[in-house]
Amino acid sequence: MGEGPRPLIEVIAHALRRERDRAGLSLSEVAKRAGIAKSTLSQLEAGSGNPGVETLWALSVALNVPFATLVEPSTSRVQVIRAGQGPTFAAEHADYVATVLSASPPRARRDLYLVTGQPGKARDSEPHMYGVVEHVIVCAGRALVGPIDEPVELTPGDYISYPGDAAHTFKALEPDTFAVLVSEHN
Repeated sequence: MGEGPRPLIEVIAHALRRERDRAGLSLSEVAKRAGIAKSTLSQLEAGSGNPGVETLWALSVALNVPFATLVEPSTSRVQVIRAGQGPTFAAEHADYVATVLSASPPRARRDLYLVTGQPGKARDSEPHMYGVVEHVIVCAGRALVGPIDEPVELTPGDYISYPGDAAHTFKALEPDTFAVLVSEHN
């Protein structure tokens, strides 16, 4: 019998160190690019802390890697993630949770997420890396999704695609709204 899954903060710590080394950047430079304190990045690389989705997105942009690269552990070729399981991250300023379902494998260019939201404050996202396109399919509930200045109301089964390298939003309009989000890296 093998070891159980590594705690998520250990996965993040390992990925941050690996990607920072790969990029040849100092702790100070990555923290500066991400707009976070050097001490915060140091704690995360040491395997402590509880980063919000905003911090991890800022770090992924600073390191020029897809978000899921920082949070998804290595897995076998067959992967099943049951509802309510998987690496999950809450927004700091909205009732919004994102669960990484599948990171883009080497030479592939997409990440897959299940996102859930509750009515209230919208999850407004700063622009991601240049060329990112997001695809969203609402599965339950209703949501305003898309560019900050032109969100579209979606209901179950509706699909939208929009530039992820421009400011965008996800605002749940009904309780327990959830959607599948694909982040495509071009």
